[in-house]
Amino acid sequence: MTSSKRRCMHRRGAAPSHRIVVLVVTGLVMLASTNSSMAAGFYLSSIGTPISVGSAGVGNVVNNVGPDAAWANPAGLTGIKRPTILAGATLIAPFAEWDEGVSEAGGTEGSNTGQPAVVPSLAYAQPLTDKWSFGFAFSALQGGGVDYGDAFVGRYGATEVLLQGVGATWSFGWQATDKLALGFGGSLVYTQFEQKIAINQSAVAPGTPDAKAEFKDLDDLGIQPILGLQYQLTDRWLLGLSWRGEFDAELDGNIRLKNLAPVVPIAGRGNLEIDWTNPQWVEAGFQFEVKPDRFLMFSMNWQEWSEFSSNRLSIDASNPAVPPIGVVLERQFDDTWGVGIAYGVTQGIMGEGEPASGWIFGASYETSPVSDGKRTIDLPFDENIRLSTGYFRHGKGKYNWSVQGQLQIFGDNRVDQTAQGARFSGEFDDFIVAFLSATLRFNN
Repeated sequence: MTSSKRRCMHRRGAAPSHRIVVLVVTGLVMLASTNSSMAAGFYLSSIGTPISVGSAGVGNVVNNVGPDAAWANPAGLTGIKRPTILAGATLIAPFAEWDEGVSEAGGTEGSNTGQPAVVPSLAYAQPLTDKWSFGFAFSALQGGGVDYGDAFVGRYGATEVLLQGVGATWSFGWQATDKLALGFGGSLVYTQFEQKIAINQSAVAPGTPDAKAEFKDLDDLGIQPILGLQYQLTDRWLLGLSWRGEFDAELDGNIRLKNLAPVVPIAGRGNLEIDWTNPQWVEAGFQFEVKPDRFLMFSMNWQEWSEFSSNRLSIDASNPAVPPIGVVLERQFDDTWGVGIAYGVTQGIMGEGEPASGWIFGASYETSPVSDGKRTIDLPFDENIRLSTGYFRHGKGKYNWSVQGQLQIFGDNRVDQTAQGARFSGEFDDFIVAFLSATLRFNN
């Protein structure tokens, strides 16, 4: 673990029991700083729609046929010529098993650590004039969860982490010229965060069993701006560019401590604040019409995860004998880049440029924001590959429906970490996240 600087320390000559309090709480704060990053470190690059999930996210930047363009690239709203609603749900099912290497504190490897979730999505597009369009989208934009179990070998790093980040996006598209469309908007992101970790009391009182710390009711609202551009280079070539700005997450809640030994005289709860910066995200791509019923998409992206590196955390304990404690942990994250390709086949045209039915296939790759030597058990991310497919079909009347799936395959995610004085190491076998979604679309 990288070193942190404490803003508040105990007074010289304090009683031994107070020194124990400071050691335990400060160790907990340093640990919590690493775990808080789960919220920001799990940007979802796809939302539950055929263009997004079905193309492995490749089609987002050139999307001008679906109302989810309100989030994907607001410039694409100008391609939708009548009021359109898209509603759906996505099952997110992670699977990961820990393969132990070193465990100084003992414990179990745990079973499947992933936490499944069902995420609803809703998008709406409405032309306002010949040149202006409005769009709205609601979906999960970031999140994730792991449950290692109370006896996990890395329990002093984390036993359970849950992040839920949902966003409501409002945006506008403007047809500047016959070829150029521009868009702008913003996402109001609501973040909830909870976490459980074990406290290594034996580090200050040998033979004392573990205690527990729970981060509860941590939440915050943040606004992420979005800008977009699409340019129709020729009848067959469409170029796209989008930017999502950074925004600060400042989560407030409380910390609860359980099963503390009598030698550790600290109150059972206190106020907790966790701060970090969600990084900016730039994406560019194109769509090429190979034939009237065949299209090819390509995209590349960059995310500034180096801005996320500084994680800040402060605790104000309810025990007046314990001073407020604050730390800043430098995670030394790197910026990431990604590249992807998708291919689609359509049969028939409904009108307004929308395919009546067809298939889409996609694949993408993204680098890891953290190297093996700096990866922690709360955020065990590595480079990843996404493979996807989707099927969409025109139903009766004004309705469309679709189903799509995606596999996100991570690397070995090796971790070698020392938390609260105990070292553990290992890697994950078959770290996979599956996405399965279905949507229903209505065109007025």
